[in-house]
Amino acid sequence: MATVELRFSAQPEHVRTARLVAAAVARRAGVDEAVLDEVRLAVGEACSRAVGLHRSNGVTAPVRVVLTEEEKAFSIEVGDEVPGAGVAAADAAGVPGARSSAPAEDFDDAEGEDRMGLAVISGLVDDVQVSAGEHGGVIRMSWPTTGSFELS
Repeated sequence: MATVELRFSAQPEHVRTARLVAAAVARRAGVDEAVLDEVRLAVGEACSRAVGLHRSNGVTAPVRVVLTEEEKAFSIEVGDEVPGAGVAAADAAGVPGARSSAPAEDFDDAEGEDRMGLAVISGLVDDVQVSAGEHGGVIRMSWPTTGSFELS
Protein backbone atom coordinates (compact mmCIF):
# COMPACT_ATOMS: atom_id res chain seq x y z
CA MET A 1 0.00 0.00 0.00
CA ALA A 2 1.57 3.27 -1.16
CA THR A 3 0.52 6.61 0.29
CA VAL A 4 1.04 10.24 -0.70
CA GLU A 5 0.13 12.93 1.81
CA LEU A 6 -0.40 16.56 0.92
CA ARG A 7 -0.98 19.41 3.38
CA PHE A 8 -1.75 22.94 2.28
CA SER A 9 -2.78 26.20 3.89
CA ALA A 10 -6.49 26.92 3.60
CA GLN A 11 -6.21 29.21 0.58
CA PRO A 12 -8.44 28.73 -2.48
CA GLU A 13 -5.49 28.96 -4.86
CA HIS A 14 -4.05 25.73 -3.44
CA VAL A 15 -7.11 23.67 -4.41
CA ARG A 16 -5.92 23.51 -8.03
CA THR A 17 -2.60 22.02 -6.91
CA ALA A 18 -4.44 19.36 -4.88
CA ARG A 19 -6.56 18.48 -7.94
CA LEU A 20 -3.48 18.12 -10.15
CA VAL A 21 -1.62 15.99 -7.61
CA ALA A 22 -4.67 13.76 -7.07
CA ALA A 23 -5.11 13.18 -10.79
CA ALA A 24 -1.43 12.37 -11.29
CA VAL A 25 -1.34 9.92 -8.37
CA ALA A 26 -4.65 8.35 -9.45
CA ARG A 27 -3.32 7.82 -12.97
CA ARG A 28 -0.15 6.25 -11.60
CA ALA A 29 -2.20 4.02 -9.27
CA GLY A 30 -4.15 2.60 -12.21
CA VAL A 31 -7.45 4.50 -12.09
CA ASP A 32 -9.09 4.34 -15.52
CA GLU A 33 -8.34 7.41 -17.69
CA ALA A 34 -12.08 7.93 -18.26
CA VAL A 35 -12.56 8.49 -14.52
CA LEU A 36 -9.73 10.98 -13.94
CA ASP A 37 -11.95 14.02 -14.56
CA GLU A 38 -14.30 12.76 -11.85
CA VAL A 39 -11.33 12.36 -9.48
CA ARG A 40 -10.22 15.94 -10.20
CA LEU A 41 -13.71 17.35 -9.72
CA ALA A 42 -14.43 15.40 -6.53
CA VAL A 43 -11.09 16.35 -4.97
CA GLY A 44 -11.66 19.97 -5.99
CA GLU A 45 -15.07 19.99 -4.30
CA ALA A 46 -13.79 18.29 -1.15
CA CYS A 47 -10.76 20.59 -0.88
CA SER A 48 -12.83 23.72 -1.58
CA ARG A 49 -15.22 22.62 1.15
CA ALA A 50 -12.36 22.12 3.63
CA VAL A 51 -10.83 25.49 2.72
CA GLY A 52 -14.20 27.18 3.20
CA LEU A 53 -14.75 25.52 6.57
CA HIS A 54 -11.28 26.51 7.77
CA ARG A 55 -11.65 30.12 6.63
CA SER A 56 -15.17 30.60 8.01
CA ASN A 57 -14.21 29.10 11.38
CA GLY A 58 -10.84 30.85 11.73
CA VAL A 59 -8.87 27.59 11.65
CA THR A 60 -5.21 28.08 10.69
CA ALA A 61 -4.25 24.39 10.48
CA PRO A 62 -3.55 23.01 7.01
CA VAL A 63 -6.04 20.99 4.96
CA ARG A 64 -4.96 17.34 4.67
CA VAL A 65 -5.18 15.20 1.55
CA VAL A 66 -4.12 11.55 1.78
CA LEU A 67 -3.94 9.53 -1.44
CA THR A 68 -3.62 5.77 -1.01
CA GLU A 69 -3.11 2.98 -3.51
CA GLU A 70 -4.62 -0.21 -2.13
CA GLU A 71 -4.68 -3.66 -3.70
CA LYS A 72 -7.58 -3.04 -6.11
CA ALA A 73 -8.63 0.50 -5.22
CA PHE A 74 -7.38 4.04 -5.00
CA SER A 75 -8.66 6.20 -2.16
CA ILE A 76 -8.47 9.85 -1.25
CA GLU A 77 -9.21 11.36 2.15
CA VAL A 78 -9.66 15.10 2.50
CA GLY A 79 -9.59 16.23 6.10
CA ASP A 80 -10.43 19.48 7.80
CA GLU A 81 -9.76 20.60 11.37
CA VAL A 82 -13.25 21.98 12.11
CA PRO A 83 -14.90 19.93 14.89
CA GLY A 84 -18.21 18.34 13.88
CA ALA A 85 -18.63 20.36 10.67
CA GLY A 86 -20.56 19.01 7.76
CA VAL A 87 -22.14 15.79 9.00
CA ALA A 88 -25.64 17.26 9.11
CA ALA A 89 -25.13 18.65 5.60
CA ALA A 90 -23.86 15.26 4.41
CA ASP A 91 -26.87 13.54 5.91
CA ALA A 92 -29.23 16.01 4.22
CA ALA A 93 -27.40 15.54 0.90
CA GLY A 94 -27.88 11.77 1.17
CA VAL A 95 -24.18 10.94 1.52
CA PRO A 96 -23.48 7.50 3.05
CA GLY A 97 -21.63 7.47 6.33
CA ALA A 98 -23.17 10.67 7.67
CA ARG A 99 -24.17 10.44 11.30
CA SER A 100 -26.65 13.27 11.80
CA SER A 101 -30.39 13.56 11.45
CA ALA A 102 -30.81 17.35 11.33
CA PRO A 103 -33.64 18.35 9.00
CA ALA A 104 -32.63 20.12 5.78
CA GLU A 105 -34.61 23.26 6.66
CA ASP A 106 -32.31 23.85 9.67
CA PHE A 107 -29.42 24.85 7.39
CA ASP A 108 -28.27 28.44 6.91
CA ASP A 109 -26.72 29.59 3.60
CA ALA A 110 -23.20 28.34 4.41
CA GLU A 111 -24.55 24.91 5.34
CA GLY A 112 -26.62 24.90 2.16
CA GLU A 113 -23.45 25.45 0.12
CA ASP A 114 -21.76 22.69 2.12
CA ARG A 115 -24.69 20.37 1.41
CA MET A 116 -24.53 21.22 -2.31
CA GLY A 117 -20.78 20.46 -2.48
CA LEU A 118 -21.31 17.14 -0.75
CA ALA A 119 -24.16 16.30 -3.13
CA VAL A 120 -21.85 17.01 -6.09
CA ILE A 121 -19.18 14.72 -4.60
CA SER A 122 -21.68 11.92 -4.00
CA GLY A 123 -22.85 12.29 -7.62
CA LEU A 124 -19.29 11.92 -8.88
CA VAL A 125 -18.06 9.13 -6.62
CA ASP A 126 -19.81 5.80 -6.02
CA ASP A 127 -17.89 5.06 -2.82
CA VAL A 128 -17.89 8.14 -0.56
CA GLN A 129 -18.15 8.48 3.20
CA VAL A 130 -18.26 11.57 5.37
CA SER A 131 -17.36 11.55 9.03
CA ALA A 132 -16.80 14.23 11.61
CA GLY A 133 -15.63 14.34 15.16
CA GLU A 134 -14.13 16.59 17.78
CA HIS A 135 -10.87 16.91 15.81
CA GLY A 136 -12.41 17.64 12.41
CA GLY A 137 -14.02 15.93 9.48
CA VAL A 138 -12.95 13.60 6.69
CA ILE A 139 -14.39 12.91 3.26
CA ARG A 140 -13.18 9.52 2.04
CA MET A 141 -13.61 8.64 -1.64
CA SER A 142 -12.40 5.59 -3.52
CA TRP A 143 -12.26 4.28 -7.05
CA PRO A 144 -11.36 0.86 -8.48
CA THR A 145 -8.03 0.51 -10.24
CA THR A 146 -7.57 -1.21 -13.59
CA GLY A 147 -3.89 -1.96 -13.37
CA SER A 148 -1.26 -2.58 -10.81
CA PHE A 149 1.20 0.26 -10.77
CA GLU A 150 3.62 1.22 -8.02
CA LEU A 151 3.77 4.72 -6.60
CA SER A 152 7.36 5.79 -6.22
